[in-house]
Amino acid sequence: MKHVPILAVLLLAATAIAQPTYKPAASRTLLRAGHVLDVHTGKETPAETIIVEGDRITAIAPTATTPANPGDRVVDLTAYTLLPGLIDVHTHLTMATNFDPYFELSMTPAKEAILGVENAKTTLEAGFTTVRNVGANGFTDVALRDEINAGHIPGPHMQVSGPALGITGGHMDENLLPEPYHVVGEGVADGIPAVQHMVRQNIKYGADLIKIGASGGVLSKGDDPQASQYTLEEMQAIVADAHRLGRKVAAHAHGAQAILWASEAGVDSIEHGSYLDDAGIAMMKKHGTYLVPTAYLVDWVKEYGHLPALYQQKMTDVGSAMKANHKHAIAAGVKVALGTDAAVYPHGLNAHELDVYVNQYGMTPLAAIQTGTLNAADLMGWTDKVGSLDAGKWADIIAVQGDPLADVRILEHVPFVMKSGVIYKDEAQPAAVDKLVASAPSHEPALSENSF
Repeated sequence: MKHVPILAVLLLAATAIAQPTYKPAASRTLLRAGHVLDVHTGKETPAETIIVEGDRITAIAPTATTPANPGDRVVDLTAYTLLPGLIDVHTHLTMATNFDPYFELSMTPAKEAILGVENAKTTLEAGFTTVRNVGANGFTDVALRDEINAGHIPGPHMQVSGPALGITGGHMDENLLPEPYHVVGEGVADGIPAVQHMVRQNIKYGADLIKIGASGGVLSKGDDPQASQYTLEEMQAIVADAHRLGRKVAAHAHGAQAILWASEAGVDSIEHGSYLDDAGIAMMKKHGTYLVPTAYLVDWVKEYGHLPALYQQKMTDVGSAMKANHKHAIAAGVKVALGTDAAVYPHGLNAHELDVYVNQYGMTPLAAIQTGTLNAADLMGWTDKVGSLDAGKWADIIAVQGDPLADVRILEHVPFVMKSGVIYKDEAQPAAVDKLVASAPSHEPALSENSF
């Protein structure tokens, strides 16, 4: 193993000792909305109240017929449009936007854990109440998820993969150091028995899903984004074990052959899909495979990235191919779930992905929003929990000024965020933000080559 995961566990565990927890209000919370967006239909109903009890939505009703009861908490959001918290199915919360190879080599699980605490809060406050974290060393994303779930730190709901699987010398390996150092990426596994073992090991240590490198990548040394890495047979073995054990599989895949093989093997999502062609489109549609575009990063890196030379040409080549192929796939009816590869660009800018879908790919604003709500929830297998404002689902609710169906870019600034019934951000009423509520007396314990 490249790192010792116990360091990150100890670090986050230390923050939990004697730490109070985030809890939803004990009584009902009434969110008085100017409009409520139904992401199923696009209907924006005025003057409605979302009723929250504990961590769940219990009802949505006209404000005029929903009086407050004694003890209710009433939140005035009549100047806002309310919609479900957004979902990003491709993040790296334990990584930072830094392309210096030495920064990668100096990374430790302890640093990743600290970065994760900061980036989880930033992501949540940007309106993303749910994420998939697809690649982290030392199972730091497992520790981060667990501390968020325990209420010790603010952050989105998380599904996490732990170390991403990849071939020797591939995108998920550590290729920056020469042979005498014998450094190997944590998820490296070659051959069917080895990949089966790695799937089972990741699940043993807490992975909710499996992330694999089906092709080469951009931000890695010595590999080709267009070249397939895992064989079809290896990917079939990965998917068979993962699905049997109740986990979905996300495949990093730029090249056409890798996309085709990964889709044929039964992966649940293709991440990036830069060189997606007609054969891959047909296979993805046949198997119901989602495309996770991670498209805005091309624009951001072009303007702000300043990549080292060993990455720059690959980024230029991938960027010139990606968007035309995505547009073609979307027009052909491939399903899309919003994913950003946040960490390749700064965390918190996740909603800029929607602008690409609308103003470059030609989606309607509603269809774009659905990629980050209904579609993303479906990909995660969490349709019963997140993705829409329906009774019984988690009270994950954001509010924006204006009409997101008129201009999806207003989602790039979210003034109000509630997750699981807890208000984490309210710019209009900062004093209304829920504080940490002590659950016990204070003296008692209570970037990387895995990205683009």
